[in-house]
Amino acid sequence: MTDGLEHKALSAYLDTKNLKHTKQRDAILDVFLAAKGHVSGDELFQRVRALHPKIGFTTVYRSLKLFCDAGLAEETHFDDGVTRFEIKQEHHDHLVCMKCGKIVEFECAMIEAAQEEIATRYKFRLLRHRYELYGHCESCREE
Repeated sequence: MTDGLEHKALSAYLDTKNLKHTKQRDAILDVFLAAKGHVSGDELFQRVRALHPKIGFTTVYRSLKLFCDAGLAEETHFDDGVTRFEIKQEHHDHLVCMKCGKIVEFECAMIEAAQEEIATRYKFRLLRHRYELYGHCESCREE
């Protein structure tokens, strides 16, 4: 979503749930959308706090959960135990550097086709999946 569609989607969601539309939620959504990639609640809080010092951590964290409920964000859990959030988008998989924490998103038709073939072979209906590859990025290997 772009061009203010996220704010419209959030407003529509808030209306359906009889929740208040606040300037704080709008500000947090703006910072989240500008963050791009995977951001933890603490990282987002630091970015929000730099622009809006009166917004607290709890407000940021609750807003992230609200964005997930509204279908604007997705919560991701990697092996490092840190919960991260990303803008909801088309399905993709991840490469995760275990040294620096860099996360690279990728898509691979071959992997998707193999999953479907395996599910069919075992008479399994896929609902969703998570595919993460862990290793060291080029920069960390060069150190």
